[in-house]
Amino acid sequence: MLTRLGPFLAIGLLTVPVAFGLAGTLLPAFGYLPALGGMEFGLAPFAMLFSEPAIFMSALMSLVSGLATAAISLAVVMLFTAAWGGTRLFARIQHLISPLLSVPHAASAFALAFLIAPSGMIARLISPGLTGWERPPDLLIVHDPFGLSMMAGLIVKEIPFLLLVTLAALPQVKPARMRALIASMGYGRISGFVFGLWPSIYPQIRLPVFAVIAFATSVVDVATILGPTTPAPLAVRLVDWMNDPDLSMRFLASAGAVLQLGVTAAAILIWIGFEKLGARLRDRFSCAGRRFRRDRVLRWGALAAMLVSAGAIFAGLVALGLWSVAGLWQYPDVLPARFDLRNWMRVLPNLAEPLATTLFVAFISTSVAAVIAILCFVREDEMGRPPGRGALALLYLPLLVPQVAFLFGLQLLFILTGVEATLAALVFAHLVFVLPYAWLALKDPWRAFDRRYDQIAAGLGKGPVRRFFQIRLPMLARPLLAVAAIGFSVSVGLYLPTVLIGAGRLTTITTEAVALASGGNRRVIGIYAFMQMVLPAAGFAVATIVPALIFRRYRDMHV
Repeated sequence: MLTRLGPFLAIGLLTVPVAFGLAGTLLPAFGYLPALGGMEFGLAPFAMLFSEPAIFMSALMSLVSGLATAAISLAVVMLFTAAWGGTRLFARIQHLISPLLSVPHAASAFALAFLIAPSGMIARLISPGLTGWERPPDLLIVHDPFGLSMMAGLIVKEIPFLLLVTLAALPQVKPARMRALIASMGYGRISGFVFGLWPSIYPQIRLPVFAVIAFATSVVDVATILGPTTPAPLAVRLVDWMNDPDLSMRFLASAGAVLQLGVTAAAILIWIGFEKLGARLRDRFSCAGRRFRRDRVLRWGALAAMLVSAGAIFAGLVALGLWSVAGLWQYPDVLPARFDLRNWMRVLPNLAEPLATTLFVAFISTSVAAVIAILCFVREDEMGRPPGRGALALLYLPLLVPQVAFLFGLQLLFILTGVEATLAALVFAHLVFVLPYAWLALKDPWRAFDRRYDQIAAGLGKGPVRRFFQIRLPMLARPLLAVAAIGFSVSVGLYLPTVLIGAGRLTTITTEAVALASGGNRRVIGIYAFMQMVLPAAGFAVATIVPALIFRRYRDMHV
């Protein structure tokens, strides 16, 4: 009976908040919000929106950043997988890049900012010997008007994600056999992959690519840290309007959220057009018999792009750690003149409350998400068939709909019901985003479980409940802890749900770090961003160490 609740709870958590949130955004966008005196429907909020300075430039910037982020990230992953898949180097780089999945977007954005800023680590390493700079150059790199640094911050974070989903799709197409067959026909590694394997791989990762587009078009934390300010991307301006003390600005913010929804939808439609164009070009080259054997430059270029993207984040994280313990650090010194912990001692009292909120919300939301995911898979076993494509689309719903498009409405709903800025509301909001990742992370290990263990236990007289708790759960301890680590890292990195649902009264490490982005104290920013990095890393360390300790005498008892 309990297992039947799993799918209903999952569907409810993935659809009801989005549906109510969109309704709560659409109604004020058209002027109806009785609590603020809006009693009639009209287009006045949209008239206010379109009269805002440079609003179309903000929308265009969001559109371009979403498309550019997805295109460049996917191209790097596709070319790298095509050029080096199946080699030892590919496996090593895969293990190198995998830890970057645990780094929150805000922490990676700070890492990149500390690296590429005029007084950042790169400028210090080459100055004054190669540049002659005795002072930081007057260059607008971070917050550049074209949003290039913002796109770079998004790209280096989305590459590991797309690589992960591509690796999950690869076994379905038997890559080793197909590579050998294609090579026997005289194709180069990249062209053979694009013509022979990619048409089967891409449909499996299409929804994650759409999720990347939706996130990049509506991102707030990365845009606040790295994005332009005159004008800011659309989502950043929406959050400013929603947090304005003048409550009438909620109408303007809701109209802007509808525009954001249109921008994201337009970006996905344009991407679908690119898909069709790319498929036609691929078919034309394939039918023409072009084999593109000379791809050496492209192969090494893909490797370089992958290494640069990973190296930028790792180097930036080192810079964050240095700044958190830096004393006097004048430009162009590569290292601080001294190291001390006075900054940590001064900041630690202020860290206590955000840290406690972060840990509590992440632990509860991850635990609930893991339980719901397990109930869904147990029900799947009972039914004897996996969910269809519709269920998978629902799973990605909170990731495909821009957060600002439904969180505004969800915030209004919580305000009207009197539960805004409570821990329960914040856990609920985080659960909406943690559940999809928990389900996706547990899917393959659960379905790969050898059912013969269940059959043997049943033959020995064990009932279904005892088989579940004494056989399956212990043997799935490693993947379950990995699911917990992934859900924990997702919750730690959530910015916009915490800002809006917490209403500024419930703060986490991430919201405090992003709030400090406008300040100039790199030492304090370094401490908060370093904590952002440490918390997910600690979760993955626990997920790795605990199973090894528990099953050190039974090394074969895991999936």
